Amino acid sequence: MTGFTSFVMFAEMRTGSNFLEANLNALEGVECHGEVFNPHFMGKKDNLSLWGIDIAQRDADPFPVLAAMRAATPGLAGFRCFHDHDARVIDAVLADPACAKIILTRNPVESYVSLKIAQDTGQWKLQNAAKLKSARAHFDAAEFEAHLRTAQEFQLYLLHGLQVSGQTAFYIDYEDLNDLEVLNGLAAFLGIPARLEVTDPKLKKQNPEEIAEKVTNPAEMEHSLARLDRFNLARTPNFEPRRTPGIPGFVAAADAPLLYMPLRGGPEAEVRAWLGRLGAGGIMTDFAQKTLRQWKRQNGGHRSFTVLRHPLLRVYAAFQDAVMAGGDLHRLLVRSYKLDLPAPDQALTAEEERAAFLAVLRWLKLYLSGQTGQKIDPRFASQTAVLQGFAQFQGPDAVLREERLAEGLAWLCAETDVAMPDFTEDNALPDALARIHDREIEDAAREAYQRDYVGYGFGRWRG
Repeated sequence: MTGFTSFVMFAEMRTGSNFLEANLNALEGVECHGEVFNPHFMGKKDNLSLWGIDIAQRDADPFPVLAAMRAATPGLAGFRCFHDHDARVIDAVLADPACAKIILTRNPVESYVSLKIAQDTGQWKLQNAAKLKSARAHFDAAEFEAHLRTAQEFQLYLLHGLQVSGQTAFYIDYEDLNDLEVLNGLAAFLGIPARLEVTDPKLKKQNPEEIAEKVTNPAEMEHSLARLDRFNLARTPNFEPRRTPGIPGFVAAADAPLLYMPLRGGPEAEVRAWLGRLGAGGIMTDFAQKTLRQWKRQNGGHRSFTVLRHPLLRVYAAFQDAVMAGGDLHRLLVRSYKLDLPAPDQALTAEEERAAFLAVLRWLKLYLSGQTGQKIDPRFASQTAVLQGFAQFQGPDAVLREERLAEGLAWLCAETDVAMPDFTEDNALPDALARIHDREIEDAAREAYQRDYVGYGFGRWRG
């Protein structure tokens, strides 16, 4: 297609997007403005405004930024976009046939290791080879699988959006970035008459060694990767095969045919501890779709289960874990959404904690309805949505209720002919919530989690 009015480069961290942007900007009539919709800055690191629009205004309504970018740019304007950037913008540009799509991919093992090294060294771009900072990364299997799953899910989302709207994209891999003919093919795709004579000389490739030389535990890495279907690591645009969200978090008893499918924010620690006491003891974790199917075949008569928690208690657990413990979400809520939250990990009075929790609950109503542009953290996702996600692979045999959990676990043991060990409840969380609970808190939770309250028949939390 020709006649594009803008473009978007869909990529991820450490896929070569800086280098591709530099080459695009070397083409006359093209300007890529960086990560315009990064949650923490606009365009480039530490920049908090563009075209007279600041980051708070952008987060409230991103579409004037798109219009301003196009109006202020002579020629074809574009930006880089990653999976965790504003979801409203991703959906809008994905559906717009006048916005050209460039999809940049990289072998996920390479991008993961590169990301770990950059995090360790603090060096994200290299322009002077004499200033190269070297390091070797530790390969963490669970962390890599999460990295891979995120990349796959985003690629599948993009693919589906292109398919249903009858569009195509220009796919380019990291290994193609130094191929002048490919880059000039991209210029032709964009409808730009200019061509490159050389690739951008300023940015240098970091860590060009073999992948095994870039990690401290290559043998462990190879063993971990052997569990995965090799096609998960292929360079195909849609990263087949499709994987089910949540499978790596499933937990099985090592000596009983019981599989726990956790709902984040539920009584995970208590159930894991109980599973570890079944039979001879121990648990199995870090499943992939392949290994989970193997476990099911090897454990005839198995039962799978999950545990529903009252939405208010569950969101309070997520509030403590994802917000008050500090981190990116706390910073985002304070800076971009102007929530008056106390500093992380400080002692709070009941009134201070109640005010912070109520502010987050009110924000969650916007967040869960897609009005903030932020990706949904699984700890805050509705239990309805998570159970629907399980069903993409296979739903649980039993959906237990936390308030009758010991009874439900005993039933599962009877079903599988396993002796029922003691189940220990932890009352610390409900006791903490009871300290700040009132009708206003309850009403705000119901507003945010209407699907769970209505769909699963939850009444008021009575503490």
